[in-house]
Formats: sequence, C-alpha cells, structure tokens
Amino acid sequence: MIYVFLADGFEEVEALTPVDVLRRAELEVHTVGVTGKVVRGSHGIPVTCDITEEQADPNGLEMIVLPGGMPGTLNLEKSQVVQAFIAYAVERGLPIGAICAAPSILGHLGLLDGRTVTCFPGFETQLGDAHYTAGPCEVDGSLVTARGAGVAMEFALALVEKLKGSERAALLRASLQCR
Repeated sequence: MIYVFLADGFEEVEALTPVDVLRRAELEVHTVGVTGKVVRGSHGIPVTCDITEEQADPNGLEMIVLPGGMPGTLNLEKSQVVQAFIAYAVERGLPIGAICAAPSILGHLGLLDGRTVTCFPGFETQLGDAHYTAGPCEVDGSLVTARGAGVAMEFALALVEKLKGSERAALLRASLQCR
C-alpha cells in the first residue's frame, strides 16, 4: 500500500501524477486527506481522498509520498499523523517520495543529512546538511526527491522503479510516450 498525503494547498500535478502512474503500475495507492476527506489544491481544485488521516493504517505500507505546494507542504508538516508515518517509514527503510517544497519536511527532521537530494528552487536552505543538486529528480537509497510540477512524471516513474524495478518503469515510460 502506498499513501499519498494531501493537505489543503497541495500542488495538484505533483500529487495526482504519481497517483495515476503508480496505479497504472498496478500498485495499491490511497490518497490520504490530512485536512479532511475533500482537500483543495493550491489552484482550487477539490480532490476527494480515499481515506482521511484518522483512517490511515501502517499495516502493509510500502511507501509514502509527500507532494509539495503551498501552503500544502506546511499543512503536511503540521500533521502528527504525517510525522508518525514518516518515522514509521524511516524506521523500516521504506521508500519516501517528496517533491517540490516537501523535501523541506524531511530536512527539518534531519533525515536528509548526507543524502543527495533536490527540491524546488528557494527551499535549499531547508534541507539540513544534504547534498543539493538542483537536478530534476534524485534517488538516494530509499529516498526519491524531485524539483517540482514540471518533473512530476519523472518523479512518478522513479517511484514505480523503486517498487517495481527498472523494467516495469521503462515499460510505463514507453506506454506514456515519455522521452
């Protein structure tokens, strides 16, 4: 099970592209409403989540995904449930995907120290002692980070590769006519 956490002010492309691509890869994905069952994106698009944060259960968890956007990233960071799931994933070595401003949440927790990461320009100072590359997408161990909405497809395919392998990601890339 993959949880994609959504809070009011999330960036729609960064959240829904991974949900779509991960589901195309036949992975079980649930959107988790942090600020309610219906969450509004940063561009006013309402999304009805599969479950609320109160319903989130770590049993069977394979990965968590944190989309960026403002104030969505700040709202995610305030959630004790999101914080608990980050800790759960880290303790078990489960993959964590964070895009745009969302890597800052991990940086504030000291989880990026010594890791190679990227984020939306201007958030580099929020990454702790990470090695910031400014690249579109970075994979460092169980961590996948990406710069922003413009690379949401690349981010989503890197998440698929993390769970299903490079062959499955390449097949999806080809079927989606990417590159």
